[in-house]
Amino acid sequence: MPGEKRCSFCGREIEPGTGLLFARNDGSVAWFCSKKCRKNSLKLRRNPRKVKWVMKSVSSAKRTSAAEA
Repeated sequence: MPGEKRCSFCGREIEPGTGLLFARNDGSVAWFCSKKCRKNSLKLRRNPRKVKWVMKSVSSAKRTSAAEA
């Protein structure tokens, strides 16, 4: 099975055969799981740590650490 990919914005795993690869002119590569993630990152320039529905957000990090403890 090919390497597992994660969304550059929300951090979710991307299934093989899905997602979008975005390559910038400087050679950096970003993978996106959905159009929602692509627009929030590229067009709206949002910070994933401040968006509540993102797995990388600060509030979700607090919830998972509280659940583990």
